[in-house]
Amino acid sequence: MQKVYTKIESIVGNVITVKADGVRSGDLAEVTTKTGKSYANVIKLDGELVSLQVFSGASGISTGDSVRFLGVPMRVSFSDNLLGRVFDGAGKPRDNGPELEDNMIPIGGPSVNPARRIVPKNMIRTGIPMIDVFNTLVESQKLPIFSISGEPYNQLLARIAMQAEVDIIVLGGMGLKYDDYLFFRDTLNKSGALSRTVMFIHTAADPTVECTLVPDLSLAVAEQFALQGKKVLVLLTDMTNYADALKEMAITMDQVPSNRGYPGDLYSQLAARYEKAVDFEGAGSVTILGVTTMPGDDVTHPVPDNTGYITEGQYYLKHGHIEPFGSLSRLKQNVNKDTRDDHRALMDGMIKLYASYKDSLEKKSMGFLMSDWDEKLLKYGEMFEKQLMDLSVNIPLEEALDTGWKILSQCFSPEETLLKSDLIAKYWPK
Repeated sequence: MQKVYTKIESIVGNVITVKADGVRSGDLAEVTTKTGKSYANVIKLDGELVSLQVFSGASGISTGDSVRFLGVPMRVSFSDNLLGRVFDGAGKPRDNGPELEDNMIPIGGPSVNPARRIVPKNMIRTGIPMIDVFNTLVESQKLPIFSISGEPYNQLLARIAMQAEVDIIVLGGMGLKYDDYLFFRDTLNKSGALSRTVMFIHTAADPTVECTLVPDLSLAVAEQFALQGKKVLVLLTDMTNYADALKEMAITMDQVPSNRGYPGDLYSQLAARYEKAVDFEGAGSVTILGVTTMPGDDVTHPVPDNTGYITEGQYYLKHGHIEPFGSLSRLKQNVNKDTRDDHRALMDGMIKLYASYKDSLEKKSMGFLMSDWDEKLLKYGEMFEKQLMDLSVNIPLEEALDTGWKILSQCFSPEETLLKSDLIAKYWPK
């Protein structure tokens, strides 16, 4: 039996407190006011005092309004009807479509039992050379995209959503500008990718609590699609906004702050989401790419710092491209040994030469005399950046590898590349 409580003890920010019994952390409640109804979820239990975060904010709520506990955690509808739809951070339609209430599944459950996981071994092709060739994305991997504000990380995610060779895309937006939301919606719609996409979008104008629900909604839906045998890619932007929402809620709850005011359980909160990446034995998979913006380009900021301990490498987005140095997919060796026999050698050789190009570029900027070798490196670096690093380049892996060989042949002799003679004999352009 659902109990109704008609006295609210306190209202602080968007958090209300009532005296109740038999309530569990994470349970949903319905708050009824003179202007209508709103949902809230239990975020703290202190004896008989129950604190709830109101999804739509506490504006308009009075101490005499009623609270009804529903006895269930936050849930979301799951079916193929989700595809092509856009929802807000509370799971309500944002696209003026019908509300879905069938087959409700709980969100925020535990990660998958390791016994049901298999070792990641399949490549996810994106058509982006700096990913496919140099830091291959692997199915069931969890990777952040470290960036600073102003970099085109949302444009990068949109391209990945359009081009990635997966069955389902789940896009979770947190604290997005409304223009960014429209960009995602319109770009995916025009490309036809929206038909295989589910979007959960929280904008900067929406209630803070909905921001904290977006990753759980996205991952709960992704997990169910994966259990049906689908290859699912979850794109989250921006996890720093998610962490800031956690901080705001922690401050409201008078929790003792940790580093830079973030809650002490920030690591656990992030890990609980990223660890949902999984390749199910006998079913599908969940792969996670999450943008993490770094305030002041500071990788030691608590959000990227904690994220780095959880994930399997990172992509650094700098100056409009994925930086070769610092970016790392730790699982790429699981798959790039099986793509083409020249993949690993060409990847290593080109990055070594690009590092030498950076040295020559620095020497040139300081006014040093350029040798013939320096001139070759400068030509190589410019071609490498234009034909492979530029994020507008969209070519399959094999064509990207062939492009790499062409760049080498136009800048160096075969011996200067230090690549194996058998690979040079096989792939060097005639």
